[in-house]
Amino acid sequence: MEIKNLDSSDGILYQKTKKKVREIRDFYINLSFFCVAMPIIIGCNIYYVPHFHCFWFSLLGWGGGLLFHGLSAFEVNPFMRNNWEQRKIQEFMKESAERDERENNFNK
Repeated sequence: MEIKNLDSSDGILYQKTKKKVREIRDFYINLSFFCVAMPIIIGCNIYYVPHFHCFWFSLLGWGGGLLFHGLSAFEVNPFMRNNWEQRKIQEFMKESAERDERENNFNK
């Protein structure tokens, strides 16, 4: 079911929400493939080459990527605190305004 007759602000919110839902859906698809494929990879590795456990490369590589995919999809960023993006935008806008003011004073 698609929502129609949205004004511009509701339309933008709808598009952002739709994108967010797709990101979460894609994460769950990735997680599902991981949960199906890793036991197969581990089983084949242990059956055919029991003396070398090369499945760790797949487990750590794909698992690490899956971890960051999940952090991104659910907007969890342990490295940047709340409102980091907004603070950075304000900081850059302030710096730009100050630079423009200095240039205007210099050109007078």
